Amino acid sequence: MNRTQPQRAIVLIIYVALLFLFNYLAFGTLFPEKNYKGLWFYAGVASLLLGNLLVTPFFTKPVDAISYTVVSIIAVFLVNDWINWLLPDKIVFCTVVTFLTLILIFSFLSILTKDSDKLTNQKISMTCLIISEVLGNQRVVFSTVILYAIITFHRTEIKEMFFITVSWIALVIVEPDKHIFYLAKRINSIWRAATAGKRLGFICAYQTPNMILIKQPEEAFTSFGTTIIYKDSHAAIKTGITLNYVGRDEQLLLRAIEYNLPNEIRERVKDIMQLYGSNSVAYFDYFDKNPNHKNKVELLRKLEELIGIVDEQTTVEKLTFEVFKESEIEEGCMVEVHINGIPVLYQVLDGLTKEDIVSQKNKYGYARAEANKIGIWDSQANKFRPARWLPQINSPVFIKQTDKFTPNVHTVGHFPKTNYHIGIENIDELVTHNTAILGVLGIGKSMLSIELVERMISFGIKVICIDLTDQYATELNVYYDKEWHNKGITAIQEGGQKDADYFDDDPEKGGSINNLTEAVENDLNEYLNHDNKHFLKIYNPSEFIASKQISDPKSYKSGPGKDDWTRTASLWDVTPVEVTSIITELTLKLSKGETTKKAKVCLVFEEAHSLVPEWNSVATEGDKSATNRTARAILQGRKYGLGCLLITQRTANVTKTILNQCNSIFAMRIFDDTGKDFIANYIGNEYASKLSTLHERQAVFYGRASTCENPVLLRLNDREEFLQVYRKEFQPTLLLEEAEKKNNIKRKDDLQS
Repeated sequence: MNRTQPQRAIVLIIYVALLFLFNYLAFGTLFPEKNYKGLWFYAGVASLLLGNLLVTPFFTKPVDAISYTVVSIIAVFLVNDWINWLLPDKIVFCTVVTFLTLILIFSFLSILTKDSDKLTNQKISMTCLIISEVLGNQRVVFSTVILYAIITFHRTEIKEMFFITVSWIALVIVEPDKHIFYLAKRINSIWRAATAGKRLGFICAYQTPNMILIKQPEEAFTSFGTTIIYKDSHAAIKTGITLNYVGRDEQLLLRAIEYNLPNEIRERVKDIMQLYGSNSVAYFDYFDKNPNHKNKVELLRKLEELIGIVDEQTTVEKLTFEVFKESEIEEGCMVEVHINGIPVLYQVLDGLTKEDIVSQKNKYGYARAEANKIGIWDSQANKFRPARWLPQINSPVFIKQTDKFTPNVHTVGHFPKTNYHIGIENIDELVTHNTAILGVLGIGKSMLSIELVERMISFGIKVICIDLTDQYATELNVYYDKEWHNKGITAIQEGGQKDADYFDDDPEKGGSINNLTEAVENDLNEYLNHDNKHFLKIYNPSEFIASKQISDPKSYKSGPGKDDWTRTASLWDVTPVEVTSIITELTLKLSKGETTKKAKVCLVFEEAHSLVPEWNSVATEGDKSATNRTARAILQGRKYGLGCLLITQRTANVTKTILNQCNSIFAMRIFDDTGKDFIANYIGNEYASKLSTLHERQAVFYGRASTCENPVLLRLNDREEFLQVYRKEFQPTLLLEEAEKKNNIKRKDDLQS
């Protein structure tokens, strides 16, 4: 009984006053006599003072038991009349003294053996401690003295024996103050409680953990999110919120989920359930009256975001949850659930309907969503950290969405309808470990690749675009020096035209392909090794016309009479695939030097299915060899800081030798099974199966360059928003001015040397 020290002192005064009253009723005098007639009174006062109310009201230690028994033995000896007693009196005296002495002995033994190292002595100490605590408490010891006084000194006086016995039972044994205090406290809690409760129903089942099933009358209706309070016969009072109706048997069946109250609020409302029996459920209107306190309870604070609970078949990597609010959920959206108290984010990828039997033959149908784990959002690092475990079943699931996305300079895309974004973890590894952008025509592949190219340029990486379109020159015109670029293109075209009809006994020397190669090498050498001002070089292989000799010369008769012998050889046009091979091999040749982990050059293969085709998609036999040479150069380039960015709308038609080396993948809308099967090896079947339904500017991103360990479905940056944010921090003019300074310094060094 939790009473304050002043309250116990007041009760003590009342009890002592009652002892005086009983003494008056028994003996006709208010004050007790100082002989054996007053022994019962002083024993009662000692019990109240030393035990029940002031000194040790909660438990008895061996030293307390020794104090009680010593005082009692002395009191019994002081009032004994052994010479004049009859045999029954002597027997009672000896029995009482023996009982008190045994308590004294057990208490001493408990103290003496308490610190012993021997197991036997420790067991003896614990045994004696229990006996001392049970028999040596103030109620037993002083009740023994009072009974001794009644039997020995008052048994012949009915009036004395009656009132002394009544006072002993009432004040020492029954302790009415405790019952009166408890009753007053319950009544007071009803009238002065900070909140009130109204019965809602009865608990009919527990869905462990943290869920209950409530029976309600047919006419009842309780809305989603109603706060409740409940208690079963084996647990403390708990609080929860109602979720949804899941069927009926004799009555409606309503589900509710538990939440924890802060301690300061729990203290105010813990008496509410005393109004009802066990397994009752009551409305809990505390937060209606104190709405500002809702922020102290996460479940109430995020009630509008609550859309479901964790369901069975959830694994470490995949979340399965029952959906309450289907109108707010869609493919690609983000949800949050706690794992060991830490919020972890998942991305919804799929859903299905399910039926459960709730009671007897009643069925409950609901939607169940499946989501893949993304991780723990680290707001300081602006990236996701891995979470290594799974959530508890029945845990609440919250949807995470916002109406407007705030662009970020480091963001390559964001989760749909959220401010959670994904960036490039390491721009060097984006290049050196190769990246692929895959998807059908017209969904934003080129805009994404142009954005990635601008990011590379901002970090001083030289980019060589092998492009059959003019998009890069247009979208990146701020970095593109057309006049300077055209000089190189003109020289290459002239090289391709020079000796275009020449053939040689050695086929490798015939045609103009060697002149073309030399012109390309000169242009690349100037760009890569002698120029610090420019960062973007664009080649369109279809603009380069050159010839190649693929067989030995042959002689045949010609002229009017066919008497003249003519010697010639077949010359073939160089294909875009072969031009791509020449550029790639020369780039590797000019990049060789010290090995490095830092990216220096990136080759961009736009429309890669036309530049590095799969062996069964080539137009000529020579393209097979050219593609193999390109792939071999890409494989060797990483250790020299050379990598590639591959863009294609036909995954099946691109050489898998290069695709398999692409460590980072942006997979956009894809329809062909070959493409989806290939992507599934990287991102898993769950994401691969969604590729055919992706919207424009949506992509699944996964790989070494991502700031997230797992595959993610992103809404890519819009071009205008990206430029507005990115070029404010990475200003092209400042970059080019700095490059010009470095270029001038290099020229001076070259002249001096």
